[in-house]
Amino acid sequence: MSRVWPALLLFVCWTTSGVTGWCSTKPNIVLIFADDLGWQDTGFGGSDFHETPNLDRLAKQGMIFRQAYSSAGNCQPSRACLISGQYTPRHGVYAVGSTKRGPVELMRMEPVPNTDGLKPDDFSIAKALKQAGYATGIFGKWHLSGPTGSSPEEQGFDVVQLSRHTAGRTRADDPKAAYSLTEAACNFITDNRDRPFFVYLPHYAVHSPIESRAETLAKFEQKTPGTKHNNPKFAACVEELDNAVGILMQKLIDLKLDENTLVAFTSDNGGTATSQEPLRGSKGCYYEGGIREPMFVRWPAVIKAGTTCDVPVINVDFYPTFLAAAGGTPKPDRPLDGESLLPLLQGKSSLEREAIFWHFPGYLDGAVARGRDPVFRTRPVSVIRKGDWKLHLYHEEWQLDGGRDKIETNRAVELYNIADDPREMRDLASSEPTKRDELVDDLCAWFEKTDAKLPTNRNSQYDPATKSAPKKRKNQK
Repeated sequence: MSRVWPALLLFVCWTTSGVTGWCSTKPNIVLIFADDLGWQDTGFGGSDFHETPNLDRLAKQGMIFRQAYSSAGNCQPSRACLISGQYTPRHGVYAVGSTKRGPVELMRMEPVPNTDGLKPDDFSIAKALKQAGYATGIFGKWHLSGPTGSSPEEQGFDVVQLSRHTAGRTRADDPKAAYSLTEAACNFITDNRDRPFFVYLPHYAVHSPIESRAETLAKFEQKTPGTKHNNPKFAACVEELDNAVGILMQKLIDLKLDENTLVAFTSDNGGTATSQEPLRGSKGCYYEGGIREPMFVRWPAVIKAGTTCDVPVINVDFYPTFLAAAGGTPKPDRPLDGESLLPLLQGKSSLEREAIFWHFPGYLDGAVARGRDPVFRTRPVSVIRKGDWKLHLYHEEWQLDGGRDKIETNRAVELYNIADDPREMRDLASSEPTKRDELVDDLCAWFEKTDAKLPTNRNSQYDPATKSAPKKRKNQK
């Protein structure tokens, strides 16, 4: 009866209020956001070396999304999309700092300038949930202030803790500040246990520099390496993250809040410290390895335990999902690009939308595994996934080499069937022209809908004769 009663109340509230009115059983919402955690870096994701018993248990108690994506290939734009509920063309956050990163003489076009931060007038999920009666708190990495950005307080967070203790390093007993941030989140939960709350916990783990406690590292140094993963330092850092998640969940259990708390977990972009094979690429690119994420949602009052979902979802979906669960209403003049996942969480097999999109009109230096380019993680590109089909449109060739008229020969587009070829190794752009043209048309229509800025000007400093080898960077943003 403990599972049926909250679910029944939620059903009554949703069906009588249209998911817009106050409901006495509004769920608490906890979003745990890892940093640089690859799609296979957890136990439930398939790692044979890392140990994540807390995440694995929570995943099994809810719904695992096996085709989950970030909205961007690296951290700042992904976070801007998550918090705003909008794709990159709407807020203009495309990269960390600049979209002109790498050898300028090898860039054929002038990139679209970056907006470094989420503007104060953006209407965040925290603002929306606050209007719906929620206490709101962030504990961890914000990364959206920037010169033109805004603070968490300006974006609707009541309680804010972003500290990393000291400049760039944490205490030996608190790697990546995982435990102190979790403690702060637990205190916030305790203080607000009698009202609905939203906890946003964007961890610094497992971004470099990799940190762990000495005893955790020693454990993995003595462990037999797996066939997929074998880095003891990284595995130890992953375990610290998992431990912190376990502490947070125990607090919810102790306070008897776990039954009607929606807990979501995912990462900001593709992994970088581990191989993403069999997927192509890694953080910073728009092949699957750069944007495919681990993800689950646990909500015992609503979600049947032990379920999986193969519908493609993306992190802009969290905003409308949380808002619908909270009985809130979108801001009329702020379009949301995601779709509520509530139908999937309740057992339905599909969403209304036909496609999801990505747009990166710039350059990121540092080549990726099996990438298209020997120098850049990505050049200007836009991407659409529609059903099993995924199309990449590269703007240099599209704008400068004849576009649609020369599409058969200019390499402006790549087309893959992700169901048959998740490694994105068999380009079907020439052999499937009808599907290719359909997706190009859909992508161009999306440019119009979102007023996407496209790179159009040639780079006067471009020198095709320049020889430039890719540079290895320890900390690619």
